[in-house]
Amino acid sequence: MLLLGLDPGLASTGWGLISADGNRLTHVGNGQIRTDSALSLPTRLMALDMALTNLILEHRPDGVAVEEVFVNTNPQSTLKLGQARGVILLAAARSGMDVGEYAARLVKKAVVGVGNASKEQVHAMVARLLPGVKIAGPDAADALAVAITHAHHLASARRIPSK
Repeated sequence: MLLLGLDPGLASTGWGLISADGNRLTHVGNGQIRTDSALSLPTRLMALDMALTNLILEHRPDGVAVEEVFVNTNPQSTLKLGQARGVILLAAARSGMDVGEYAARLVKKAVVGVGNASKEQVHAMVARLLPGVKIAGPDAADALAVAITHAHHLASARRIPSK
């Protein structure tokens, strides 16, 4: 199963693609989708949508997971992050995939073992879980962590029979 994890952002959206075969996880790719801050907000959102749509069409993942928005101290930043996340959810839903959504604390707990882990700890554990991976930056590390969390949750759901 090919899973795409996404760490939303308007300036930089991290993406991470993994293959999950039972408990075995393999790195497929990771990177960042960047938008030009000199452009208007609608143009940046369109660029994000186009880049994400191209990524989905190129790799054809079986599922996608997105980190939930956290509240910044700056309401303007939170609003822009929410708009970028909306574009990301739309692109994923448009492709027909089921979309998993995970709070940042849950992702950190799933990957590191504690919900208040630092970005450095997340990066280090992603590198340990996906040996040999070259991570394109903090946003990509977070996106890979989201994909890993989604893989674990899907595996658990398959093991627990539905009533």
